[in-house]
Amino acid sequence: MAMSADTIVELIKEGLPGAEVRIEDLRGDGDHYAAHVIYEGFVGKSRVQQHQMVYKSLKGRMGDELHALALQTSAPE
Repeated sequence: MAMSADTIVELIKEGLPGAEVRIEDLRGDGDHYAAHVIYEGFVGKSRVQQHQMVYKSLKGRMGDELHALALQTSAPE
């Protein structure tokens, strides 16, 4: 079963409190998303570390309920 965009946002915001999260359904199929995440906690972290933090917030659902997620992460300007 595919994961809804709202669920993705909820999980990321739960795992990264205060994050700004925007989700795009890339194919309109509810299975391929892009996530844009801005989070103060990313300051001083590499892009790989930032992505690991987002994946951790998804609690193991990546690759199962969530098939594909393109990530863009950054710290606030």
